[in-house]
Amino acid sequence: MQDILLNQSAGVLTITFNRAGKKNSFTAAMYTDMVAALENAAGDDQVRAVVFQGSQEAFSAGNDIDEFISNPPVEPDAPVWQFIRVLSTFPKPVVAAVNGVVVGIGATMLLHCDLVYAATDARFRVPFVNLGVCPEAGSSLLLQKIFGYRNAAEALLLGGQFSAEEALNGGLVTRLLPPNEVLAYARQEAANLADKPVSALMETKRLLKSHDAETVSVRIEEETRLFQKMVTQPAAREAFAAFGEKRRPDFRKVGQ
Repeated sequence: MQDILLNQSAGVLTITFNRAGKKNSFTAAMYTDMVAALENAAGDDQVRAVVFQGSQEAFSAGNDIDEFISNPPVEPDAPVWQFIRVLSTFPKPVVAAVNGVVVGIGATMLLHCDLVYAATDARFRVPFVNLGVCPEAGSSLLLQKIFGYRNAAEALLLGGQFSAEEALNGGLVTRLLPPNEVLAYARQEAANLADKPVSALMETKRLLKSHDAETVSVRIEEETRLFQKMVTQPAAREAFAAFGEKRRPDFRKVGQ
């Protein structure tokens, strides 16, 4: 079964995460498929908007930890970094339909979506520190920008869960909806976007993002370099080992 499903209809490309048994956690192959889909959509005049969606139980639990353990993304052009770069610079409107579990890059990718519709029971986490690594996708900059320093620090330093209401109040989410209405609402809003002139949509998005586009790009690259370094160091190895052994990690024994 394909882990990424694509459907193009009436000007909207829908990208569905289809790995429900793993809470739609992302593999390198899934990133590669999404990069290709976005690159094709950027140059396809028939695509006016993109929708990302998971299942009602999980938008995405982030990176597949087992794959991270066996094949950490230490290369600058690893699929995960390619995906972040392509999504952050994608020129057309991107809509996210968010249900259930939203963890790691499943949450930080929302910072690069234009409209985010989430279920009232969605649950968010950005637990990078807990895994012995740093934030990615420009989230150390963008999450602070929308949440404010204190709330971003709480989310990123403690790595705990925050609610859909907190995500809405902080500006990560556009609107909250009953869980069974999220997908249909997001698709309808994407259809509304597709009815508008694509040149106007693209110029408006460019203007909205132009004031900090270069800064965000620089931060993404800085985070990427740090993440590549940290993912192979003792703290990350201890976090991943603890995950596999279903125990609490002991970071005191690994020092810095």
